[in-house]
Order: sequence, then structure tokens, then C-alpha cells
Amino acid sequence: MTSTTQLNRNWREKVVLAYIDEPPFGMSNPSGSPSGSDIELAEEILRTIGVRSVECRLTTFSELLPRVAAGHWDINVPLFVTAERAGLVAFSVPVWALHDGFLVRTGNSKHLISYEGLARAADALLGVITGQVQHDAARRAGVPESRINRYEHQQEAIDALLEGRIDAYASTALGNRTLVQRIGNTDLTAISHDLTEATPHAPPKGAFSFAKANADLRNEFDIQLRKYLGSPDHRSKMERYGLT
Repeated sequence: MTSTTQLNRNWREKVVLAYIDEPPFGMSNPSGSPSGSDIELAEEILRTIGVRSVECRLTTFSELLPRVAAGHWDINVPLFVTAERAGLVAFSVPVWALHDGFLVRTGNSKHLISYEGLARAADALLGVITGQVQHDAARRAGVPESRINRYEHQQEAIDALLEGRIDAYASTALGNRTLVQRIGNTDLTAISHDLTEATPHAPPKGAFSFAKANADLRNEFDIQLRKYLGSPDHRSKMERYGLT
């Protein structure tokens, strides 16, 4: 199916939602079925606007933006909104705002509690996922590029951390807490950034993304999303995943 064909078909019959394995936002259960806060939110909105079938497709972070932009699927689970990304895709209204945190080896011998603190620790190495906003946040805080290791997949970063090839892995604080609970490895600890030490800023916001040509679906989605965000049902469902 060509990109043009995919974008022009009747999305009310079927929508393909792409997600990555990043709990609590998106994950595959042992049975193989997808779940997570972002997937549950998307399915709620899509059902309400009359979509008859939703296919959830597991992919990698590096594929999310270029492949939705090219029409290989209809919608991505939320990711942080940046001006650069907005040049490629169209974002929905924001659905969450999240601070970063570190995943470290238990004991945190280098006392890493912020990007700024890691920058000051001259021998500390940071792991990030290629293309994610944590890379830019670390650079803004003064972490030199030579001390930032990039990985394509989260598991690669976790393996590097456990093997001592990096000292911290940066992601959202909520995501790291959920990851530690999910894998149950006592050698890993999630650290929320000390916001009194970090450079003050509002937490960045995340939103669903669509191909710019897919305006009809995006507009319908946004209308219902605005009605649903903050409702008692929305709050109740998101609290189960640790989102306040």
C-alpha cells in the first residue's frame, strides 16, 4: 500500500497506532497484546470518534516520526513535542508533561541526581536513546558529547548500565520507576532528578503525532481529546499507570 493510498483511505474503518516498548506508556503483555497509558488513551478517543478497528503496531523510536509522516501508519503514541519534530509531523494537543530522571546502578556511587551534577562528575558517562529529548537536555546542562553514549534500543542502554559501560541512563522519571518495577532487578534504581539542583524549567509536554496530510483524523481526534482530558474517567485510568 502506498503512502498516498494509506492516507486517503477511510480511517473510520481502521486506524493503525504505532507504539514502542516503553512502560507505562506502551508495552506488550506476556500474551503479546499491547497495553499502557498512551495506548489506552488513544483507543478511548478513537472508539469515541467512531473508529471501528484499531491495530496497535510495535515499532522502534527511530521509526515513529518518519514512518507516520510517510503514511505507513496513522498515529503515533505521544512523544515530547519539539520545534524540529513539528516540522515533520502534526501534533495533537498535549496529553502529559513529564520531568526526566536517571536509571543508575543501586547505590549510585557517583551521586548522580541531575544532568548538571553528571556534567560536574568528570568521569561519569550517560546513556540516552538516539533522537530522544534527553540527549538535548543533557547537552544544555553541560554534559559534553564525549560522555554521552547513544543507543537505538532501551535494552541496549540497560545492558550497558549493568555492565558498567555507562553510569546513568536518562529517560522520564516515571518511565524509569515503572521499568525498575517491571524487570525486578535489584541492581537497578530509578532516581528522580533533584529539581532544586537542576536548571529550572517547566516539564516538557508530550502529544500524539500524525502525518500532516492526515488532517481529518487529527482534527476529529483533537476535538474529542480536548473534551476527555482531565475528566474523572481520564484521571482514574491514568492514575493506574502512575500519572497524576
